[in-house]
Amino acid sequence: MTPSDGLNKKAVNRLTANSAIVLSFVVALELVIMISPFAVFFYAVFNPFLLALNHSTITRWLTAFFLPHMIVPPNQVLIVIRILGSVFFVGGMLVFLVCAGQVYLGKLLRKATATKGLYALVRHPQYVGLAFAALGLAIMWPRFLTLVLLAVMLLLYYVLAKDEERRMMNRFGETYGAYMNRTGMFLPYPIERLFFKNPSLRPGLSMLEVGTIFLVLLMITLGGGFLLRAYTVHHLPLEQVRHVDVITITPEDLPIANELLPQVLEDSVVASKLMSLPGKSGDRLCVYFIPIDYVMQGMIANTGDEWKLFEQHKTIGMITEYILHPFAHLTGGHAHHAATMTHGPEMYKSPMMMRRAIFINVSADNYELKSPFDDFEINIKRTPLFFVDVHLHTGEILQVKATPAGSGWGTVPTPMF
Repeated sequence: MTPSDGLNKKAVNRLTANSAIVLSFVVALELVIMISPFAVFFYAVFNPFLLALNHSTITRWLTAFFLPHMIVPPNQVLIVIRILGSVFFVGGMLVFLVCAGQVYLGKLLRKATATKGLYALVRHPQYVGLAFAALGLAIMWPRFLTLVLLAVMLLLYYVLAKDEERRMMNRFGETYGAYMNRTGMFLPYPIERLFFKNPSLRPGLSMLEVGTIFLVLLMITLGGGFLLRAYTVHHLPLEQVRHVDVITITPEDLPIANELLPQVLEDSVVASKLMSLPGKSGDRLCVYFIPIDYVMQGMIANTGDEWKLFEQHKTIGMITEYILHPFAHLTGGHAHHAATMTHGPEMYKSPMMMRRAIFINVSADNYELKSPFDDFEINIKRTPLFFVDVHLHTGEILQVKATPAGSGWGTVPTPMF
């Protein structure tokens, strides 16, 4: 192989790996794009791909979410996982930037290979940082598609790291070999040695080994995703009130929903709408019981232009808050203490004194939905019907309004919980 062939192979490997991480980050950063003014242009390209996946029961799971995104995580386990998403993303990006600065500064000063700082612990801290950042994004925007791309990214960076080490051995010989023998590839050497025999001494990979590694990565990422999804669904703030399945944004609102929803169902206008539902036998009726000014309600149904986040032009602030204050956008009015409220006639009209019930028809093509948990199966169809605004203390129905098909983002597959 000529030197030019080696350079071409290096360039191809680097381009492939970089393309994988860019694609992974683009899919995960859908979160950013969908609340930006560029959402319309992004989904003009990306939504046909999502819809194609969503069209078949074989691939629909790729567009589904495996962690809560529209409700406050209902227990400490899911709260910790969501916080770790922010920690992994911020920490991973900091590690990557610090190590990248160290490498490029070394090149500028024409020093040898980077072996100080984090490079004294592991040989590829940049890749470790990027991996944690991508995992953090997968937790913050938890589509299964993001997990698949995370597995692809991890595989390609592992292959690229092995190729880089082969070239470094050819260039620096025993010096780099000694460095390999005292450091781990992605984990500190004492830890890595517990899991792999002589982890530093194998420079190459066969196609069988690459395929096996990829299958193991898929099993870990997707298996973890499906386990977390099942755990999430069975811990949702979800109850059946009469014939309706009710889910709330916070567990604290569930008793209020139990108290108010029967009055809502008995309203003549609501009862008339429910009587005329086009659903078939086996369908279920799901109601999202939310604060009237809940910022993410556009993902449930198209309840008005003010809840289409991409029209608010507050992208930077919202993303910063989403990363650094993970639950602020979910709690909304719930976070205000009653003592801070203004008492008087204005209090009656305060959004804090109102709740919105969004009615969703849930159906499946080939089977009957038998429990409230079935409302959150992957292969179901969800059709927004209408929403009802009700006063929190009096039970007065303030308005009943039909919703158009789809969510505030049209046909884009959005989170269920």
